[in-house]
Amino acid sequence: MIKTSTIITVFTMIITTMANAQTARKQYETNPYKLVYEGAITKNEQGKVNIHPVSYKVNGIDIAANVYTPADYNPSRKYPAIIVAHPNGGVKEQVAGLYAQHLAATGYITITADAAYQGASGGKPRNVDKPQNRVEDIHGMADFISGYKGVDAERLGVLGICAGGGYTLKATQTDKRFKAIATLSMFNSGMVRRNGFQNSQVNTIPQRLEQASKARALEAAGGEVNYIGGGAAATDEQIAAMPFEMYREGTVYYERTHAHPNSGAFPNSGGAYTVSSLVDLMGWDATDQIELIDQPLLMIAGSKADSKYMTDDAFKKATNAKDKELFVIDGASHIETYWKSPYVSQAVHKLAGFFTENLK
Repeated sequence: MIKTSTIITVFTMIITTMANAQTARKQYETNPYKLVYEGAITKNEQGKVNIHPVSYKVNGIDIAANVYTPADYNPSRKYPAIIVAHPNGGVKEQVAGLYAQHLAATGYITITADAAYQGASGGKPRNVDKPQNRVEDIHGMADFISGYKGVDAERLGVLGICAGGGYTLKATQTDKRFKAIATLSMFNSGMVRRNGFQNSQVNTIPQRLEQASKARALEAAGGEVNYIGGGAAATDEQIAAMPFEMYREGTVYYERTHAHPNSGAFPNSGGAYTVSSLVDLMGWDATDQIELIDQPLLMIAGSKADSKYMTDDAFKKATNAKDKELFVIDGASHIETYWKSPYVSQAVHKLAGFFTENLK
């Protein structure tokens, strides 16, 4: 049962963010790059961080990406580069873009891309969420940015946010082009799809695997593609009834304050994913073979994040990571690290120092 105090707090949060939602919508409509974060670039200017929309293919699928270049960018010079992997349900114009822009301001060339089958990238059916695709997306960003003018391919770093963090831990186990690895509010998609958030669905694993298998069979036979989540945007009452803070705050973030047409409610990129994806997700875990990570590792999480248990678990298991560090942002929840200025500033400062040290 949800406590009355929790419901009151959630409704207060919803009321507070309604005006911000209108601001976010106006920002999206007026921003030429469709960016929906605070301080987003509105035009490219000499002497400032610039943004460059690009496209390339990963396994035959068109990928939509944004490259950010630092204020002093000169293609004849060599710069370290950082790949930024976005959360589940997110697109490059939200938190991934925010951190890519901030890190570019500290001197890096950065890239963030919409996952295959999601956002503005290609692939059908839409919203396939198989871990092998998301991991390949990270390898693909490294492939592309290594050939970008001015990039020193020997100095690649990566930042994975939320689910992008879990997929980053997997990609970097074997891709040693990445010389420094960082995660923010890491989310282990396999663990959660299998066991439920905070192990809330352990007792229904067999039933959900059966549903996923039937959904895959239906697709293979040319039938309907079934989805989990999505549909109409959540009401205030539905948000208040959600049992976990991360999901409550995440719904407000993706559907209201930082809404983007390629994210949020189905049929766009965000809240939904194919039921058949669970065939792959539920047998996958970001921490399997994590001992293969021998690069420097920084993991960042908010002290109040109800998802922090996943960061703690991965950090403990990364026994061979070089100079690994867990940095906790006091007072921050999972979603607040996506947008709240004091918390973003702390994270960016820590990330900049980490990458400067390890991408010399």
